[in-house]
Amino acid sequence: MPWSIYDGGGQRKYLTRAETDRFLAAARQQPATIYGFCWFITATGCRISEALAMTPANFDFEAQQVVIESLKKREKRVFRAVPLPAKFLDWLKKGLEHGLFDKQRLWPWSRMTAYRRIVEVMAEARIRGGCATPKGLRHAFGVRAIQSGVPLNMVQRWLGHADMKTTAIYTSATGPEERAIAARTWLEQDARYESFPKEPSNPARPRHYRPMTTSEGESNLRQLFDKLKQSIETEQFSGEKSTDNLESSCALLQFWLYCNSIFHENSST
Repeated sequence: MPWSIYDGGGQRKYLTRAETDRFLAAARQQPATIYGFCWFITATGCRISEALAMTPANFDFEAQQVVIESLKKREKRVFRAVPLPAKFLDWLKKGLEHGLFDKQRLWPWSRMTAYRRIVEVMAEARIRGGCATPKGLRHAFGVRAIQSGVPLNMVQRWLGHADMKTTAIYTSATGPEERAIAARTWLEQDARYESFPKEPSNPARPRHYRPMTTSEGESNLRQLFDKLKQSIETEQFSGEKSTDNLESSCALLQFWLYCNSIFHENSST
């Protein structure tokens, strides 16, 4: 049965682009040897044992590539060339010139030490779960290459897969194009699904609420009328001013008369 990019619990085994960026940012805070190791595996998707076997002679700075021996086919001595970012090659060349790396093996560590180095950087980058391993970087490379439009046979060669069916598993990861297609069914542009539910039109009255009696209502309306009358008497409606003030006052007076009639009707029933 072929392997999957999801584990038995349904969790993905590969890092997303955002997680890969965080991983490299955390690795940049480490010593040069650790940073270079993390960057190399991220950029090539090679196996951890293949990275540990790297020597300066494996790097072709002119062709901007690295030649990796596929250690799973040791008896056949199979090599593959993987392109490398120019920035990484420039950084590595300066590191070799300054003696930051071993002349025999760039990373003369045991497999367990190399594994622990990556896991520690993953923890610093707050990446957890089944993807927080060297294999997670290898799977992330495969998924990223497929989603970037790299032909399947080329990804197979870069990763050193014997069977293209193994490489094809990476196509099952959800990519930007698939999300764009799915977004058409999400009704994201419908404002009805973006706003919060409105408050009830008739919220429950607080416990201290007490209906106003007719006499109290008439008293309040009388006070309002007195204030309105005073403001009308003191207002100077000259020809220079707009009649808006007068119209507003009349509207308030009409409202008072209407409310007053309501209270009288209630008191008579």
